[in-house]
Amino acid sequence: MEQADKIYLLIKYLFLGIFQGFTEPIPVSSSGHLVLAQHYLGLEIEGFSFELLVNFASLLAVLLIYRKDLIRLAVNGLKYIQTKEEKCKADFHFIIYLIVATIPAGVIGVLFDDEIGAIFKDGVKLIGITLIITGIALWAIRNLRGRKGDGDLAFRDAIIIGFAQAIALIPGISRSGATIVAAMGLGMKPETALRFSFMLFIPVSLGGMILSATDILNDPNLNALIIPYTLAFIGSLVASYFSLKWFMGIMARGNLIYFAIYCLVAGTAVVLFN
Repeated sequence: MEQADKIYLLIKYLFLGIFQGFTEPIPVSSSGHLVLAQHYLGLEIEGFSFELLVNFASLLAVLLIYRKDLIRLAVNGLKYIQTKEEKCKADFHFIIYLIVATIPAGVIGVLFDDEIGAIFKDGVKLIGITLIITGIALWAIRNLRGRKGDGDLAFRDAIIIGFAQAIALIPGISRSGATIVAAMGLGMKPETALRFSFMLFIPVSLGGMILSATDILNDPNLNALIIPYTLAFIGSLVASYFSLKWFMGIMARGNLIYFAIYCLVAGTAVVLFN
């Protein structure tokens, strides 16, 4: 491989890592945008190792940002099991609801992930349609400001949000968008909806990484791509961190309408010009 080709390869993977990292936390579908980027820019990447690695980088960014909440949940959850202390009850139930909400996407992902990926791998127009669906859903809840806090959640809420996350296995349907739409539609406060959404991202992403670890290790291109993969990982980690911080501010101000408009315009353009 010539020097110019090596430089192009590094730039390509770094760009896609940053691109995936930026779009992962915000409600525009990182998987759909990754397919679109590869399609329009001719940046084809074979196999699933790349997507798994950059998703893991996004997971680390989420863990870093929510580390205090995670520590509190773990400490209070264990304390409630041991002592049944009333002030720890809400955190214990929050953990239970996260586990319940993880199940639908976990089961459907294991059973049908390959089929879903195959259908949408080259279906750029279909991704345009699912982006429009995401935009419509975001538009529908743009003015909602619920009252449910962490301690007001119920089993029904967890089930509905869990199935919303399962629907987001379809590229173009934003995972964060689907879960936040469902949560706010159920009357949650924006900050509770956001926290539950990204806490829910942790077990699903971690589970996917563990189940697919052999795919990464057995990737025939892994040795040749170790440096490009590392650049993409770092780019995704940094981009995910700042993107999520930015999105948290947007949620606090109630400006989801901008993402709704973007998804509607982008999805319509993809459908019309493909």
